[in-house]
Amino acid sequence: ALPQMPFGGAGGRSRGSNTGKASSKAFRERAVLTEAAPAGNAEASLADGSFYTRRCITEDPGWSLVTVPHLTELCLQHIAHNFQMNPILNCLLPEDQKKVVDRLSTSLPLTVTANIVSHEDYWKRCCMERWQVCDVSNYGDSWKRMFFERHLENILKFFIPNTTDPNQVLELIPLCKDYVRKLEIDQFLPPLRVDQEESKDLSDTEDDAELGEVFKLTRSKVDDDKIKLLARNLQYHPCLLELDLSHNLIGDHGAQALGKLISHSRLETLNLCNNQICHLGAQALAQGLAESSTLTSLNLRLNFVEDKGGEAIGRALLTNSSLRSLHLGSNNLSEPTAAVFSQVLAQNTTLRSINFSCNHLRLDGGKKLLEGLANNKTLTELDLRHAEVEQETDFLIYEIVWANREAVRRASLQHPTTEPF
Repeated sequence: ALPQMPFGGAGGRSRGSNTGKASSKAFRERAVLTEAAPAGNAEASLADGSFYTRRCITEDPGWSLVTVPHLTELCLQHIAHNFQMNPILNCLLPEDQKKVVDRLSTSLPLTVTANIVSHEDYWKRCCMERWQVCDVSNYGDSWKRMFFERHLENILKFFIPNTTDPNQVLELIPLCKDYVRKLEIDQFLPPLRVDQEESKDLSDTEDDAELGEVFKLTRSKVDDDKIKLLARNLQYHPCLLELDLSHNLIGDHGAQALGKLISHSRLETLNLCNNQICHLGAQALAQGLAESSTLTSLNLRLNFVEDKGGEAIGRALLTNSSLRSLHLGSNNLSEPTAAVFSQVLAQNTTLRSINFSCNHLRLDGGKKLLEGLANNKTLTELDLRHAEVEQETDFLIYEIVWANREAVRRASLQHPTTEPF
């Protein structure tokens, strides 16, 4: 049992002081014995005079020694936090002003800080956060002057007449008039004006016919919905000559829209390499090709047109007289397509280049093409690499094409075309 403390006695101490000490000691001795002694033998152990380690349990685990800030400090924090709404810096004591200024944000509007904050430390922070190089000696060792001079210089340098809001300058000048001594401005931007000739409709002038001739939109994941919108807006373009839509996600529906574009425009070159066009899309392109009189180059490499699409394009070339270059490589074509193009090679006198590489024309397909080339004098390039054509047939086709190419070369030497200097 714990010893009892007397409330009075010798020494002349008051009962109240003894009571406080007894309470303090009782709190210190309110403990729990450790595992060194069993809980049931705690009293017996104390009676025997044994000593055991004790641990004290505090009543408030969240209590700490951090002191509460002074009311003055809390007020200064509130003033700095609400400085934009209530800038009462000049009403404070000098030592309190510095504490508030050190807490002010550099993003405060100049309408608030320009004529109220005069502490150089604040304007130094504003300059250092905005510019990497700050030589205050060029500004009379005044950070505030440096900030306002450089800020006004930037505003004036990038002011665009009739475009930039004039209030941006007019509102700044009254704020910085007392702090600006000089301005170093090395440029003024001219107003944005549209030339009268450029503003005319392109369809009404021949001088601007070269504008907008080429449009390239490649590797952009353009799908059918986007290409239909694009084709509809380009359908009656007066100057578009080349359209490159390679390496996109165009399918049959997009190809149908492009088929209409071919038949209604002056387009000369169309590149649809590496898309997702199948036989339905190829048939739509073939219909546009049959109606076109301007298209000279069509690239459908790396698509899925297959024989139904290849045959449709071949039949369109029986009537078309403008196409000079056709690329159908890697489209899973076979003998039926070669049979149709055999007729094309026998009748068409416009085609100069055909590419059937990486297809499955095989032996019969190669022989069909050889038959069509028997009387052809205009084709100068026929690519049959990896088309599974017999080697002998490939060699005979090469001889015919090479002979046509040599004939064209000799003709150009006999009748050279002179270009004006």
